[in-house]
Amino acid sequence: MRVSFVVPAFNEEAYLGACLQSILREAEACGEPVEIIVVNNASTDRTREVALRFDGVTAVDEPRKGLTYARQAGLNACTGHLVANVDADSRLTPGWLQKVLTTFEANPKLLALSGPLVYYDLRPLQRQLVRIFYGLAWTTYVLNRYVLRVGSMVQGGNFVVTRAALQQIGGFNLGIAFYGEDTDIARRLNSVGEVLFTFALPMLSSARRLRKEGILTMAWRYSVNYLWTTFHEKPFTQDYIDIREQPEG
Repeated sequence: MRVSFVVPAFNEEAYLGACLQSILREAEACGEPVEIIVVNNASTDRTREVALRFDGVTAVDEPRKGLTYARQAGLNACTGHLVANVDADSRLTPGWLQKVLTTFEANPKLLALSGPLVYYDLRPLQRQLVRIFYGLAWTTYVLNRYVLRVGSMVQGGNFVVTRAALQQIGGFNLGIAFYGEDTDIARRLNSVGEVLFTFALPMLSSARRLRKEGILTMAWRYSVNYLWTTFHEKPFTQDYIDIREQPEG
């Protein structure tokens, strides 16, 4: 079973190296050969150069700026049975890759596996607020998946999908700019197979977006777009704030 990591990156020279190091560490720890594709998504900094410093990493250029464009470009380029979607400012936790492999091997019907983000640069009280949000989100996920049977849940930046299933549903929805892209994938995948969210698969991530927009504001935006995409098949809003730093000069 080969895993392809797809890492969308727009002006991520400051964070990308740590992300790639964590992927390579996990691959070495479990002796699993992996494919790593960094999608240089209209960057104007040294993102591409940083990616190519790592042996075995492939850089794919996607000039159309946007998360779903980048994810689709990575999907088109990858060859693995499993596609791991990881954000450039994230870091795999110890045992992450082995957990993915073990879970998919144990359940042949599983199409997608996802877990929460753990923000390594938040204060303790802020982390507690995030945990409360995830608790409420998990409750909604259980209700929608097992009772209403209208969808499922994956966390953008921390989800693994079989490449065949992504191709079966037509890949990523390029009509969605940011909010709701992960919910849309979960909803469509859930219609053809099993999608699992588990707290046993955490991913470390930067909280820069939460600090920029505010935790409560972000909780509201993610919640309303999750529900809107689940029940109306499109996000509530297409607008989002770009928190990446533009290079100077």
